[in-house]
Amino acid sequence: MDQYFKIGKLAASFGLKGELVLQHSLGKKTSLKGLETIFTEEGKDNFMPWFITGTSIKNDAETFIKLEGIDTKETARKLTPKEVWITEEDFKKFAAKSSAIALLGFNMINDGVDLGEILEVIEQPHQVLCAVSIDGKEALIPIHEGSLQKIDQKNRKVFVTLPDGLLDIYR
Repeated sequence: MDQYFKIGKLAASFGLKGELVLQHSLGKKTSLKGLETIFTEEGKDNFMPWFITGTSIKNDAETFIKLEGIDTKETARKLTPKEVWITEEDFKKFAAKSSAIALLGFNMINDGVDLGEILEVIEQPHQVLCAVSIDGKEALIPIHEGSLQKIDQKNRKVFVTLPDGLLDIYR
């Protein structure tokens, strides 16, 4: 089964012919040229494919996107504000290496202990929150200049030093 990475959401419809505005966190301006399919989650681990017929850049964090079968403003509105996912293979092509979202799939290491794979990245103004699963519970771990030690791109690991007691609330 393919692994899917959340890259943003369909924020709004645009124009009269069913175009949509995709707000993404890929970390760079992109027209998503070459991307054929995006996915929306219709249920737990049930992804609906949408085939792309056209795209254009709006700004650093938004791309206009046209989907097959979506030809009116009304049908486009039914897709907002759905979260958008792409396959891991496509994610590796389109995410900027320096963007926070590029940490998806990395393992988080705290003082030599592997906390698990980063499942979601939430960007906030002064820090980034990384979701990992600890004992079956979603743990949101803050990453900022005080906690981040280093990022090992080659081995796909993020090394952190977390404050005492932070992980206790998840155990």
